[in-house]
Amino acid sequence: MTRFFILIIAACSCFACQEQPGAYKQLAVATLDTVPPTKKPKVVNPKPENLKAAGFADVEQLDSSILIDIRYATTNNFMKAKVYDCARCLLRPEAAQAVVKAQKILKAKGYGLKMHDCYRPRPYQQRLWDKVPDPNYVTPPAKGSMHSRGAAVDLTLVDARGNELDMGTPYDFFGVEAHSDYTKLPQKVLDNRKLLTETMAAVGFKGIRTEWWHFSYQAKTYPLSDFLWNCE
Repeated sequence: MTRFFILIIAACSCFACQEQPGAYKQLAVATLDTVPPTKKPKVVNPKPENLKAAGFADVEQLDSSILIDIRYATTNNFMKAKVYDCARCLLRPEAAQAVVKAQKILKAKGYGLKMHDCYRPRPYQQRLWDKVPDPNYVTPPAKGSMHSRGAAVDLTLVDARGNELDMGTPYDFFGVEAHSDYTKLPQKVLDNRKLLTETMAAVGFKGIRTEWWHFSYQAKTYPLSDFLWNCE
């Protein structure tokens, strides 16, 4: 069981703040080292043939020009804690190929993609939930995130040199300024968001209103998955 809690300050979602820009709330966040262990899942060596047998593909293996910055595999996230054992951008094959298509569209315009989150195994979803048990911020593991189905991505745009474009807020900013329908932003930011949304829509991904960075693949439905990848 979790032994103690720390507090972090995070910009709150519309559910907590009634969509007031700049509003903040305190979240009780359990320290990661006190999270109860989950049942031991199957661990797959992330070679293409093994991933294919598991019904997944590695985006970086398909297109090495796509930048990978999986934030939950680092401490550079809103919890300031490492959740994933190591970084991989795995997706269902159709979703992975769609991301590769989006990269080709963007490269022709002088841009590219940087991936912040892809497949999130249910054991890792449980870790997030154990740290932030608030459905306004984290999908309950029993319900299952689209990330845990291998059909969702969190991503942003970069220029030809790999520099992130200005999207108005950082990744995982929990305030109305991150909402896709929030327009009190510089025109360049609105243009960048439009480019990202339209490009992802063109390859079969749909965004959500509260997070400009999150997109779910729409062409197919997939079951929740538990398997983890080996850290080589």
